[in-house]
Amino acid sequence: MKRKELIKKLVEAGCIFLRHGANHDLYKNPTTGKKQPIPRHNEIDDHLARHILNILT
Repeated sequence: MKRKELIKKLVEAGCIFLRHGANHDLYKNPTTGKKQPIPRHNEIDDHLARHILNILT
């Protein structure tokens, strides 16, 4: 999955950007309080993308 697609899905689900890290960006779901780092690679493995979406949505 492309990184832009993943971030678009996270923002549509209500997640917000917290901060930039060295190799990752940190996103948070304010309703659940859960945080998850998103890698800065252009292409993110589908398994990892599903895992991130499951945690934050």
